[in-house]
Amino acid sequence: MKRIFTKISFIILITIVFFACNSTKRVANKKLLLTKTEIVVDGKIISNEDITGYLTQTPNSKLLNIPFSLYFYNWAKQNPDSSFKAKYSNNPKKFNNLSKLLSSKQVYRLGESFWYKGIHNFLKTSGEEPVVIDESKTIKSLNKLKSHYFNQGYFNVEGNSKIDSIGRKKGEVSYNLKLNNPYFINDIISKISSSVMDSMYNLTKDASFVKKGQQYKSSNFEEERNRLTTYFRNNGVYNFQQNYVNYEIDTIDTKNKANINLVITDFNYREGDSTFTKPFEVYKISEVNIYTDTPSSRNKVKIEDSITYNNFNLYSKDKLKFKPKAITDAVFINKGGVYSDLKNNLTSRSLSNLKVFNFPTIQYIKDESIGDNSLIANIYLTPTNKYSFGYSFDLTHSNIQEFGIAGNTSLTIRNIFRGAETLEFALRGNIGSSSYSSNPNNTFFNLSEYGSDVKFNFPRIFFPFKTERIISKTMIPSTQISLGYFKQQNIGLDKENLSAILTYNWTPKRLQAIRFDLLNVQYIKNINTSNYFNIYRSSYNALNNTASNYNLANVAPSFLDANNNLLIDLGTNGFLNAILNQNPTIIATPEDYKIIKSINERKNRLTENNLIVATSLNFSKTTKTNIVDNEFYIFRTKIETAGNFLSLLEKRSNPSVNNSGNSTFFDVEYSQFVKTEFELIKHWDFKNSKVLATRTFVGLAIPYGNSSNIPFSRSYFAGGSNDNRAWTPYGLGPGSSGSLNDFNEANLKIAFSTEYRFKMFGKFRGALFADLGNIWNVLDDIEDPKQTFTGLNSLKDIALGTGFGLRYDFGFVLSRIDLGFKTYDPSYAYGNRWFNDYNFKNSVINIGINYPF
Repeated sequence: MKRIFTKISFIILITIVFFACNSTKRVANKKLLLTKTEIVVDGKIISNEDITGYLTQTPNSKLLNIPFSLYFYNWAKQNPDSSFKAKYSNNPKKFNNLSKLLSSKQVYRLGESFWYKGIHNFLKTSGEEPVVIDESKTIKSLNKLKSHYFNQGYFNVEGNSKIDSIGRKKGEVSYNLKLNNPYFINDIISKISSSVMDSMYNLTKDASFVKKGQQYKSSNFEEERNRLTTYFRNNGVYNFQQNYVNYEIDTIDTKNKANINLVITDFNYREGDSTFTKPFEVYKISEVNIYTDTPSSRNKVKIEDSITYNNFNLYSKDKLKFKPKAITDAVFINKGGVYSDLKNNLTSRSLSNLKVFNFPTIQYIKDESIGDNSLIANIYLTPTNKYSFGYSFDLTHSNIQEFGIAGNTSLTIRNIFRGAETLEFALRGNIGSSSYSSNPNNTFFNLSEYGSDVKFNFPRIFFPFKTERIISKTMIPSTQISLGYFKQQNIGLDKENLSAILTYNWTPKRLQAIRFDLLNVQYIKNINTSNYFNIYRSSYNALNNTASNYNLANVAPSFLDANNNLLIDLGTNGFLNAILNQNPTIIATPEDYKIIKSINERKNRLTENNLIVATSLNFSKTTKTNIVDNEFYIFRTKIETAGNFLSLLEKRSNPSVNNSGNSTFFDVEYSQFVKTEFELIKHWDFKNSKVLATRTFVGLAIPYGNSSNIPFSRSYFAGGSNDNRAWTPYGLGPGSSGSLNDFNEANLKIAFSTEYRFKMFGKFRGALFADLGNIWNVLDDIEDPKQTFTGLNSLKDIALGTGFGLRYDFGFVLSRIDLGFKTYDPSYAYGNRWFNDYNFKNSVINIGINYPF
């Protein structure tokens, strides 16, 4: 390994030396490649990217201090068309010789191919053109730096720039600034022409971002300008704009103090060729008209149907297709209320959320019949198609099936009960071919999956009692009722899955969301339980190795195949019963008995049918405002309880009890547990496409009452492309057990991941990451100390995976490859866990779409 590492290092070193000699290849004579910039402020070197970002010119981007993006650009031929012409088009002999193999047309096409032209275009677009020092841009950078500090209150800032040559065709630029003393805000005086707005301002001026005694900062004035504009427009000042807020700054003979005059002038408007002014006023809504099928105005389209409901006027070209309340509940612009941007935007969002209209148009016109400060609100709606049909087909390949065909269809019916409800039907299926599945008839397609779903969506809380006092319509509530069925054949244990869910969703505040599953019923039936040991090979191998200790060839030869391995299912079940029966026919050692009992308990748990009747509450909050926001956090939490409703029914009836002593419902033992989760994702933006992202997750599920463990579908696993990337999915834990089973799961999970993301060149992105975490069993029926969480001492079994990733940004989606290395592996003995499998042989490649968190 050391020799391979030495060779790789030597190759990299030679490559770097080769590139280093070539960095100025595209730099013209008497020009300098910018290799370094330095900003010195009051004698201190500044490397803060908030400051360096003001520079118009910076050196080419680097990775490991190597400008790979520049080398990519230098690799490319600047004029590949000319090179091809010189080689073939302008050389008749070569052209004729190649034309004998290819047609003349194909030879010309060769010049447009990827190898002659495309690769050079790719290298140029993926790389960066050399940054050549431009004196005019240096002066511009200096002025931008001085302007930045001026906006921080340093009105007397001084500065200069200097260009130095540091080698052949290379140079550096330094900027030196002296700030001098800053200015502080002294008196603040408001000069507002409108008496109405002056009164409004005085009610809220304590919330101002500009306060006496602060150091002068232009950003505070901009924040205050935004605050006032939002405040006035949300309180009826319909025609107010941000440019009406101005500041007069007086610094004459004030000894580093600035006196501020807030000036808000009257409203300017034009009539014909003349300009007039008048004081701003508060506008009220005199009428709210809702056009349900997009006429541009009442005059141009004949109205066939209209109705007035709760002070809203609804109009339709044909008979009104919606119940008035279904639409008006989504409108927050009220007759008699004042104009508000907030209510306007909330109305747009709420109407769009009905999913039966395209994005609405809201227009305001003055109501001349009442007065200048009255508005008529016209809301124009465009209904979407009542019916929509979708379908898709895919060819698939996985470790289960060599070849598969998957497809799904969906039908959506909108406004089904005239209350803006939607009804969705979906069918999905997959047929595949697998050499791992039983195939007695030797058919090509020997496995299948199919299912169906029905969903009702209501744009309100669908409940017997009124909920408006708790969940107001401003929270945009909705209800979803879902029914689903899914079945597998010749896959795993051939599961059947029935589900029924009643869900309520609402948004208490902007960027917050709550989901409440009042009822979540899931019934899982395992049809082919005899296939267990074919699927869970680790359990089979452990049982088979233990069975080899008991001379079964003489004691129970019917349990074995020709190679003296346990037969599935006759031998495995026979051996388990022979050991674990009340009257065992084979006496196992205490250590073997413990292993066999554990294997049998896991088999029974994973093959038993599950009935889960749960209630859950999910809350999420984010500060991410748009897709390019890289400075935000996301917080999610969930609490779920299961089995309590059935437990109450059990107490009022004569419950059925199975052989384990647990209650059953329709002959199925129901699960009873409580589960809670917390997740926090935080991103820090370091500018220039550098982001530090972290994810913290803690989840715990505790069985009680009718259960001693958690169903597999509600358990936790570790490893995979969105978890600890140095381990495969289900391949880590529990605890220090060393992943003895095929699908390792537990009921406690702790995970922490951090990732440093950066731009490499072009659309390529890189990442360095570290993933911590593990799963454990706690407060359930698992007794193995290696798998259980016993307190803070168990945290020494947290695994650490580190690695690096390569991503390519397509714009609409990002593809990634992450390579994870096992850095700290708890499956090894304590004290010998670091870097045991830290090599490429034991690394894990993860392929994913978009960022892992």
